[in-house]
Amino acid sequence: MEKTWNNRAWFMVLPVLLLVAFSAVIPLMTVVNYSVQDTFGQNEFFWAGTEWFTEVLESQRFHDALWRNLVFSGIILAIEVPLGILVALAMPKKGIWVPVCLVLMALPLLIPWNVVGTIWQVFGRTDIGLLGHTLAALGLDYNYVQDPLDAWITIIVMDVWHWTSLVVLLCYAGLVSIPDAYYQAAKIDGASRWAVFRYIQLPKMGRVLLIAVLLRFMDSFMIYTEPFVLTGGGPGNSTTFLSIDLVKMAVGQFDLGPAAAMSLVYFLIILLLSWVFYTVMTNAGTDRPRRGDAA
Repeated sequence: MEKTWNNRAWFMVLPVLLLVAFSAVIPLMTVVNYSVQDTFGQNEFFWAGTEWFTEVLESQRFHDALWRNLVFSGIILAIEVPLGILVALAMPKKGIWVPVCLVLMALPLLIPWNVVGTIWQVFGRTDIGLLGHTLAALGLDYNYVQDPLDAWITIIVMDVWHWTSLVVLLCYAGLVSIPDAYYQAAKIDGASRWAVFRYIQLPKMGRVLLIAVLLRFMDSFMIYTEPFVLTGGGPGNSTTFLSIDLVKMAVGQFDLGPAAAMSLVYFLIILLLSWVFYTVMTNAGTDRPRRGDAA
C-alpha cells in the first residue's frame, strides 16, 4: 500500500515560519546589507565591500572589548557553574522546604535587567548604598565609579547574584530526576560521597549542565543592560563590552556600516564559541569512563 503524505500540516507551521522570517531573517538581511555599504544620508548607499569588516577586525577598540568579554564570561562560568552545583546539592529533595527553596531561587530571575543594574547602582554607592557604605565604614577604599577593579568586581558579583539561580534550578532538575535505585546501589557498595557525585550525580546532570553552560556563556557574552546601567562602560572603557561598544557605534556615532559589520562578527564569534562548548562537553560526556569498567 502506497503511503500518502498529508501536506496540510505545513499550513499549521506557516505562521511560525512567517513570524521567524519577520523577526529574525529580515532584520539579519538588513544588517548584512548595511555591512557592505556606506551611506551619507538621504537614503543614498554606496558599495563598500569588505571594508567595514576589515576595519572592525583590525581595530584595537574591537580587540579590547572582545578581550573584556572573554575574560568576563570565563570568570562568570568559573564561579556560577560550580556554585550552582553546590547549591543544588545542598537543597532538600523532599519536604515542605522544597517549594520554599525553589521560589527563593527563582526570585532573582524575575527581576528585569535594567532594574538589577539600578539596584546595584544604588547598593554600591558609598553615601546611601548599603554595600558601599559598609565597605567604606570598614576602611576599604571602594568606588566602582572611579576604580576599574571595583567596577569589575561589582559587575561580577551582580551577575552571580542575578544568574546563579538559573544554574541552580537546572542542576536541581537533573538531580531530582535520578532514580533512588542508583543511590541504594551506591550505599550497598559503600561508595563515598565524592564517588556518588562523580559517578552518579555528575553524569546524570551532564545534559542540564550543557544547557546551563551554553545559556550562561551566551548571556554573559552578550551582556549589556546591567553593566550599562551600573557603570555606563566606565570608568574609562574598563567595562565597555562588545555590546556596549556596538550600541555606542551604532546609536551614538551613527556609524551604521561598521556597526553592522561588527554585529555580524559578534554573532559569528558567539556561534563559534557556543559550538566549541557544545562539542567539547558532549564529547567529554561520551568519553567519560564509568565506574566498574574493565581495565
